Amino acid sequence: MTTLREILGYNIRAFRVARKMSQEQLGFAAHLDRTFVSQVERARVNISVDNIEKLAKALELEPAQLFTRPELGPSQ
Repeated sequence: MTTLREILGYNIRAFRVARKMSQEQLGFAAHLDRTFVSQVERARVNISVDNIEKLAKALELEPAQLFTRPELGPSQ
């Protein structure tokens, strides 16, 4: 995981799963389509600042938290 897009996607998925939310639930809360959420999590699309803000709000986070490089274990 090297790009900000990959870090963003990883963190959105990690926070979503930690909150026991489906992609559909997150999309609904953020007013975004589930397929778009999936594409963001897989780093397939370039997401706007507005949509980052929507996802962060739906996850009850500050947008900056979505860009923090995760600390992965030695095997990753």
